[in-house]
Amino acid sequence: MTVWDRPEPPTRPVPLDRKRIVAAAIALADEGGLEAVSLRKVAARLDAGPMRLYGYISTKQELFDLMVDEVHAEILPGRQGGDWRQVLRVRAHRTRQAARRHEWLADLLGGRPSLGPNALAVTEATLAALDGLADLDTVMRAVETLSAYVTGAIRIEIANLRAERATGLSKREWQRAFGPHLSAMLATGRFPALARAVHEGREVDAETSFATGLDWVLDAVAARLTRPPS
Repeated sequence: MTVWDRPEPPTRPVPLDRKRIVAAAIALADEGGLEAVSLRKVAARLDAGPMRLYGYISTKQELFDLMVDEVHAEILPGRQGGDWRQVLRVRAHRTRQAARRHEWLADLLGGRPSLGPNALAVTEATLAALDGLADLDTVMRAVETLSAYVTGAIRIEIANLRAERATGLSKREWQRAFGPHLSAMLATGRFPALARAVHEGREVDAETSFATGLDWVLDAVAARLTRPPS
């Protein structure tokens, strides 16, 4: 029986329910990452004994599953509007925004699909936007491709944010610190393509980079959806 199907135990002097437990766990993760989350720490935040939590959640993985599903409620748009591109674009941007608010989400995206009600609603909205535009296999590959891009881009962005905090160097400061080494390596002539990218490439912020890559992925999906059957 999954954590969503398991009934909750009766209320006791300190009232508990899964929603309060998950909210406390998310607050801990927002403050200190997933390593700051344990059933003992969640119980302490709720002023309850750790063993009481086992009546609601059996393992830390179940707690993580519930946390991910709670954040999916932030990803699901209130009203579905626009064509399929707009629906998928909104989902992608809302996923990125949720990960910016809850950086730990980047560590739990990907892998096996989340089966909580909010995550299933996000998946339903995504599939419904593409329903009837192509055969089911093409639709499924399109969704997988979009999810892979969004997950990868988010993980890179969050990794950069964490690196800035860990080193105490902003992106500009890091570039200045390592600039002499890179310049010396490029001066050897061994990396001409990289040298051109460094000297002539236009630098953009994370949001612009994400939006541009997303549009390219949606263009590729559109080409597959409109391709006549072979």
